[in-house]
Amino acid sequence: MKKVEAVIRPFMLDEVRDAVTALGVGGMTVSEVRGVGHQPEHTQQSSGMKYTIDLLPRTKVEVVVADELVESVVSAICKVAWTGSPGDGKVFVLPILEALRIRTGEMGRAAL
Repeated sequence: MKKVEAVIRPFMLDEVRDAVTALGVGGMTVSEVRGVGHQPEHTQQSSGMKYTIDLLPRTKVEVVVADELVESVVSAICKVAWTGSPGDGKVFVLPILEALRIRTGEMGRAAL
């Protein structure tokens, strides 16, 4: 099993969710996060004061999938989240040692 974490632009969430769900992934965790990457900082002015925005709003999507689905999930996320501009996001794949469904006690792939 692997955990796929994707940090994407917030407005891409619906498309990413639909693409991952179409692959048969049933569970997903979504968090609102802020981050900085390779995109340039930009300055805004409000009430006569200038300030620099360097931590931009992003959405983090996390799914745990069987090993054979990892490549398809990563590919689907990258395909729908891509705009070609700096700030498209990142995808991380991490190993999962064990999974346990609290309600039923199921373990491993059965817990997904």
